Amino acid sequence: DYAYRLRHSYGTYGQGGQDGYGYQTDYPPQEEDAASDVTEGHDEEDQMYEGEYQGIPHPDEVKAARRAARAKARTVADVVSDQEELAEQYEDIMEDCGHGRFQWTLFVVLGLALMADSVECFVVALVLPSAEKDMCLSHAEKGMLGLIVFLGMMFGAFIWGGLADKVGRRKCLIIVLAMNCISAFFSSFAQGYGFFLFFRLVSGIGIGGSVPIVYAYFSEFLQMDKRGEHLSWLCMFWMMGGIYASFTAWGIIPRYGWGFSMGTEFQFHSWRVFVLVCALPAIAAFLGLMFMPESPRFLLENAKHDEAWMILKQVHDTNWRAKGEPERVFTVTHIKTPKTQEDEFIEIQTATGTAFQRWVVRTLTLTKLFHLQTCPTGGVFTLRKLNISLLLFLVVYFSFYGLSVWFPDMIKHLQHEEYESKVKVFNREKVEQFHFNFSLENQVHKEGEYINDKFINIEMKSVKFEDSLFEDCYFENIRSTDTIFENCTIRSTVFYDTDLYEEKFIDCTLENVTFLHNKKGCHLDYEEENDVLIYLVSFLGSLAVLPGNIISALFMDKIGRIKIIGGSMLISAGCTFFLFLSFSQAAIIAWQCLFCGVSVAAWNGIQVITVELYPASKRATAFGVLNAICKFAAILGSSIFASFVGITKVIPILLSFGALVGGGVLALKLPETREKVLL
Repeated sequence: DYAYRLRHSYGTYGQGGQDGYGYQTDYPPQEEDAASDVTEGHDEEDQMYEGEYQGIPHPDEVKAARRAARAKARTVADVVSDQEELAEQYEDIMEDCGHGRFQWTLFVVLGLALMADSVECFVVALVLPSAEKDMCLSHAEKGMLGLIVFLGMMFGAFIWGGLADKVGRRKCLIIVLAMNCISAFFSSFAQGYGFFLFFRLVSGIGIGGSVPIVYAYFSEFLQMDKRGEHLSWLCMFWMMGGIYASFTAWGIIPRYGWGFSMGTEFQFHSWRVFVLVCALPAIAAFLGLMFMPESPRFLLENAKHDEAWMILKQVHDTNWRAKGEPERVFTVTHIKTPKTQEDEFIEIQTATGTAFQRWVVRTLTLTKLFHLQTCPTGGVFTLRKLNISLLLFLVVYFSFYGLSVWFPDMIKHLQHEEYESKVKVFNREKVEQFHFNFSLENQVHKEGEYINDKFINIEMKSVKFEDSLFEDCYFENIRSTDTIFENCTIRSTVFYDTDLYEEKFIDCTLENVTFLHNKKGCHLDYEEENDVLIYLVSFLGSLAVLPGNIISALFMDKIGRIKIIGGSMLISAGCTFFLFLSFSQAAIIAWQCLFCGVSVAAWNGIQVITVELYPASKRATAFGVLNAICKFAAILGSSIFASFVGITKVIPILLSFGALVGGGVLALKLPETREKVLL
């Protein structure tokens, strides 16, 4: 009776004419002597389904019921498009292939690619405290270095997302990972700020395409009831990237003996070793992709039936062989492929005269095609849904990245306030013929007089001289940070082998002053300047998302994407409101961990639902466009939140609170996609 029901429900496929595929689901009976070695020695009672006497349906019976329901829905519908028919057939094939060794192998490889994207977001922030000294960066240059990575990732998401739908997921992902690896290598050796900035930009453009490609690629190897859970598990690699970056930075950057130098022009300090190590996830993913096939769904969309069939057979055989059932036969003979459309860009190339005209027409046509293909007329995914998903992306990126900058900046601000509270002030001191052979730190000297004094082999850290007189003094081998001379008079004084440049003398009068052999670059003490707290904050923030990742993965398919997104955003909004009560470094770190742990569920839900909202022919394009636009929201949020550090925390808190509450309400207007096949 069970076998009959199974054959009856499966038999609804394969009757669609020559474009359909012959789909047999009752595997051919095997003769007694043809049993495999795996099943030899087992009788039928051993093979009996364990849950039969507990009233639990057999997995194959559940699968057959789902197919029968989908087949019934198709017969009720007046018109079923080629794309919808392919989606239904592809879902059935993936169910027969099962979820096993192949998907888990691909999971690790694509997870490493996602991990590389996460590391790219952390690497600049972690190396800046050291790189700014190595390359003597100004505040503007530091800001540009942090900004350039996000700009690169923004353009990369837009470019590579579209190309992945044109030339293939695997091919584009290999290229972006190669770009990231090569750029990371050259940026670690770049001595000048300009070259370092350029290579980080190229690295961002490369790795920026990994997120839309990874999710589109992996989703097309998952059956419907596994999709939400396993895409959420995949998100955990982003957390692992943050942990990897902060942990390796903690272990490498303070190891100052790991670097080397070649004269005064080439310095390779430990932070450059860290930049190289950060490329390891991308290298591992690149190598792993060499053994992975292209997405068969992409191949079917491009009418490459035979290649897709071979890959699906590989998935089927790999999974069932690993489960101890190598006798299972892949019975699909032909898969329906959608009718190919004429490429409008070929007509554009010959129909217009100049290169500029072709560019304008192509841009307008691409915009039109994107609108039509991501928002099909009559479908459930209208332009309103596109706008809602875009707003959700904007809210999450704006709040998450804004607060991710605000938290460490607030900690630094509190540290700075505590440091300034311990400043020592010296008024009208008069020092003559004295040898300063000890370092000066966190001091202010007002209206002092220094006659015939020597400052030799010392460091000046956060020292300010105001309205002071220096006469017949001698400075040698001085290393300084945040040290200035303001409205001072300096006479007959020699500066030999120091880093005290003209810009450190503000409104000063210089009479018969000599500068000899000034130091090149910034020569501060690395060991004392590297604060381990920056690594600790990054590590704890990344680790804190683990509970949210686990919860979202376990419940994504049980309670649905919409409830996960809405609930996570509203709880995150509550966490930001309580930031009004944080007055210490420990409190800010605690609230940061709580916010990251709660908000990651919304992040995961949005990633999953974005994959499911758009058809295969435009899935990576739509994801890439949304990701690119939202990188701008991340830049905007980071800039706005950082500008209020030390001024007020009311505006950042209210901005994030209002954005997250609005996003939580908007999420309820999206369609639930957990029981939808991938179009």
